[in-house]
Amino acid sequence: MTNKERAERAVALLKQEYPDAECSLEYEKPYELLISVRLAAQCTDARVNMVTPALFARFPTLESLAEASVEEVAGYIKSCGLYQTKARDIVALSKKLVEDFGGVVPDTIEELLTLPGVGRKTANLIVGDVYGKPAVVCDTHCIRITNLLGLSATKDPAKVEKQLREALPPEESNNFCHRLVLHGRAVCKARNPQCQDCVMNGICQHALAQAAQTAAV
Repeated sequence: MTNKERAERAVALLKQEYPDAECSLEYEKPYELLISVRLAAQCTDARVNMVTPALFARFPTLESLAEASVEEVAGYIKSCGLYQTKARDIVALSKKLVEDFGGVVPDTIEELLTLPGVGRKTANLIVGDVYGKPAVVCDTHCIRITNLLGLSATKDPAKVEKQLREALPPEESNNFCHRLVLHGRAVCKARNPQCQDCVMNGICQHALAQAAQTAAV
């Protein structure tokens, strides 16, 4: 089975298992998603969703965030961890969006990467979820599971992204990454992957190797 064939099969299996492929972060405006993703670093999406309503109620526009004090923003996001760094990034990226992009979140990875605190994972999520472009969001779930599947062969996010872009159907790549998150939480858990319950155990290199070892005993 080639990588492309395995990728297409994985896409189909996960699509059947998780029909609704959506980002679990709640937002109404593109810049709110951008900020929520920044807050989600080393924090759960559930916690971010608890914090952002009050933050966005206090600062209802991008301009108000751009003019906010880092200290006040930090007070709203303290429970997300690394709150001082995140607060600085939120204010700085808001200023840059207002001053350099006319208050519009850019639709290219290259432009998004110029924003403070924004890396390739965040940039891919924005172009995929907001603008509907092909995107590969290489979070920990994506990297771990695609390594097990045999679709990627490195822990380096940029290299995994490149390998997956070569293997995945472009129109399916963004939703595939969302489904990997759901699958990682429900079945393919980091400490104890439930291979026996996995819909992809017939194509997963790790699961097939485990089954072969069990059969040989």
